[in-house]
Amino acid sequence: MTDVLLPSRIQRGDRVRLVSPASWPTEELLADSVRTLESWGLTVEVGKHALDRHGYLAGRDEDRLADLNDAYRDPGVRAVIATRGGAGAYRIADGIEFAAVRADPKPLMGFSDITNLHLALWRHCRIAGIHGFLAGARSAGSTRRLLFETEPTTLHRDPTALTAAVSFPGTATGNLVGGHLGSVVGFIGAGLPSLDGAILFLEAPRAIGLGQVDRQLTHLMRSGSLRGLRGVALGRFPGFEDYTDRGWTVLDVLRDRLGALDVPVLGGIDVGHGGDPLSVPLGPVAKLDGDTLTAGPAVS
Repeated sequence: MTDVLLPSRIQRGDRVRLVSPASWPTEELLADSVRTLESWGLTVEVGKHALDRHGYLAGRDEDRLADLNDAYRDPGVRAVIATRGGAGAYRIADGIEFAAVRADPKPLMGFSDITNLHLALWRHCRIAGIHGFLAGARSAGSTRRLLFETEPTTLHRDPTALTAAVSFPGTATGNLVGGHLGSVVGFIGAGLPSLDGAILFLEAPRAIGLGQVDRQLTHLMRSGSLRGLRGVALGRFPGFEDYTDRGWTVLDVLRDRLGALDVPVLGGIDVGHGGDPLSVPLGPVAKLDGDTLTAGPAVS
């Protein structure tokens, strides 16, 4: 569980690269990201194709992949920042130059569809990353700490959060792996990293309904992907707050499926979709204990 590749921490004056491996950002969102990173004393570069448009994708697959690999090959770039999620990162995950990543480790920051890249990088490189966001002061501050500081991150259960009502007691220790539920499930049969000995982090916005969440969790279970799992941490599930389907809510689905795993489950982690979320390191060893999730640093 301890063989994690930790990139070096970011320092003022370092170059970082904004890329769009999935959907395209608005010019306003990109400009806001640049301003935030520059306010931290960083030199910000923007990938050549970051604003390209090809339907809902940020340009052609080969161009999005080229921007990503250019950032990993450039020794002066010290962090790779995804402009947004959306869709499309799953198309290029297998094309990452993993040898370049291992030769010059640098953190990838992004969430939602960027989960596909985090999973591929974990499987092939065992490198730590950041499930995070830049928009909003709270999100930006949380992301900055993970990039610049080497202290472990402790996230406490938010009793007002929707998933805080899902809890199965116990203590668990393991590498924190996961992210967006749909992206994790999409990797089954396509290179999902082993979750044996891991703590699985899951978050998801409402897309179709409770049946989709049920199917996705059941698929993870039936595929054997959760064999050896140590615990589950649940982030945000926005859009489900007032949603019911024939008497059930998303909490009923989560309790029913996750309860069958016989592992500790901690809900109410304020990470995921929605306004101003916190950020969390992916890859380092984490511990579920009571109402807290403590994860090792994302950088060394």
